[in-house]
Amino acid sequence: MSLRMRLLFLTQTYPRFEDDTAGPFIRDLARGLVRGGDRVTVLAPHTAGLPAERDDDGVLVQSFRYAPERWEVLGYGRSLERDETIRVAPLMVTPAYLAAAWRALARELRRRPYDLLHAHWVVPNGLPARPLARRVPLAVGLHGSDVFLAERPGARALVRWVLSKTRLLTGCSPELVARVAALGTGSGVPEERCRVIPYGVDEERFAPDPSRGHPWRERLGIPARATVILGVGRMATKKGFHVLMEVLPALLERHPEAHLVLAGGGDLLEGLRSAAAGMGEAGDRVHFPGLVLRDTLPDLYRAADLFVLPAVHDARGNVDGLPNVILEAMASGLPVVASGISGIPLAVEPERTGWLVPERDREALLAALDRLLDDPETRRAWGEAARRKVLSELTWDAVAARYRAGYEEAVAR
Repeated sequence: MSLRMRLLFLTQTYPRFEDDTAGPFIRDLARGLVRGGDRVTVLAPHTAGLPAERDDDGVLVQSFRYAPERWEVLGYGRSLERDETIRVAPLMVTPAYLAAAWRALARELRRRPYDLLHAHWVVPNGLPARPLARRVPLAVGLHGSDVFLAERPGARALVRWVLSKTRLLTGCSPELVARVAALGTGSGVPEERCRVIPYGVDEERFAPDPSRGHPWRERLGIPARATVILGVGRMATKKGFHVLMEVLPALLERHPEAHLVLAGGGDLLEGLRSAAAGMGEAGDRVHFPGLVLRDTLPDLYRAADLFVLPAVHDARGNVDGLPNVILEAMASGLPVVASGISGIPLAVEPERTGWLVPERDREALLAALDRLLDDPETRRAWGEAARRKVLSELTWDAVAARYRAGYEEAVAR
């Protein structure tokens, strides 16, 4: 296959091992581009155990040093508290990170020719990438937490500076792209330079297989005949699991056979566990397995009957773009109940692949879960439709092709 494009990614998060949950969508996009014939090099910060360079299924991944190892605390899901505020230690090393990222980019651009540089997360990575836009066309990718950081008063001028040389602005949510585009000079970033592209999913890894869900049920003590509601994600405000916990007592009372599994780590995990413990006997049907690595995550989806993610904007306006877990659930043949915000409607089609409810609308959330718990036939039909949508539109190869088309336009612009 002939070489199509030579692409350079800058990111502060990239999976450190195959089943790492830190930034898998960046890796999967890079691999999809490589399968299509592109050459992709990824620059990511060093952390304990990472080699200086490695081949990741055709993607060349280089790690750069920016501080003594014990101070390498930026990126890989460690920078934000509750996904709302920057932790003190990462904030302290940010200047060193920005300088090191610029040096790593400049060095790599001297070593090899590239057609385009894609800086993932406008904050921080747009900042070291911007001075190099005179040497290589610049694209900026938005992923959620960077948007609320970009809107802070102290960051807006810097983001405007980055956007002034950005040929392509990508994001998995119309809202995120519009919010950042509006920060550009004049009337904002022109519409023709913006691309809303949903994330993709590994449709082979995440696939229905009822025979493989039993181990998770046995591990959690869930009966084989029980109906399982599953939520997966970082336990942060923007995931909205606290909203779910408020309607859960009524839901479990109406459906004594139902169990809820909330999988993931995060700053709010202990508070959610305490809320479940306060529900009395019903709380015994709420399970918190903690962080689940990607090697066992597919079987957790297979143990479930429906998926829920009542996402919200937090107090600072932070919101997810299109959570990967929704796509993984759909690929696994699960109907989805989620908030109809940000990029979620790009994947979930109401009354076809799931149910979209208004943000923070507890009555609507309860009603949607009620209906699906009462109707196994609808669960099956919507789950099958969700899987079909993934196969037709949301594989990583299909998504990579959309990114490539955007890159080609940016280079030719």
